[in-house]
Amino acid sequence: MSQLFDIPPLIPEGFRYIPGFISREEEAELLAEVRRVALHSFEFRGYTANRKVASFGYDYNFDKRTVQKGEPIPEVFSSLIHKVAEHIGIDEELFKELLVTEYPPGSVINWHRDAPPFELIAGLSLAADCTFRLRPYDKSKRGRGSIVSLPVARRSLYIIADSSRSDWEHSVAPVKEVRYSITLRTLRPEE
Repeated sequence: MSQLFDIPPLIPEGFRYIPGFISREEEAELLAEVRRVALHSFEFRGYTANRKVASFGYDYNFDKRTVQKGEPIPEVFSSLIHKVAEHIGIDEELFKELLVTEYPPGSVINWHRDAPPFELIAGLSLAADCTFRLRPYDKSKRGRGSIVSLPVARRSLYIIADSSRSDWEHSVAPVKEVRYSITLRTLRPEE
């Protein structure tokens, strides 16, 4: 009977979590670079979210619902892109967007799926831990126990692909201290 309570939560297909993906030294170097990036408030359809961002490579315009080429991805992030691509087993050139985000204490990310033109998402958590949540996108599949909550530690990498990208949505619970993330995205082939 106790075995029933030891079963880990259902993790959607295509979601991977890699704790300790980067070292403390790599994190310190990335944080120094991230803190040099000019961040601006995140605007979403007339709403200003409680976080700051900077997008490089391709960027999604939520008002126009289009993806467009923006500022080039800074060279300083090349080694991280290479490391993530190598770990996943894809060509690093497939990463077309790099998003830097700063989350002040108390900030959340509400339930969503990433913008439609993007396919694979890889997120690196820096400076603080958070709680990452997943639930079925289809409301008819939601029910008691359908939310999967996972602790995401600083220096860890998570990957959202396949079913976890298309059939699930995600959110982040309020953070307790300033947290940064670097998100890498590939474009869908038709984009």
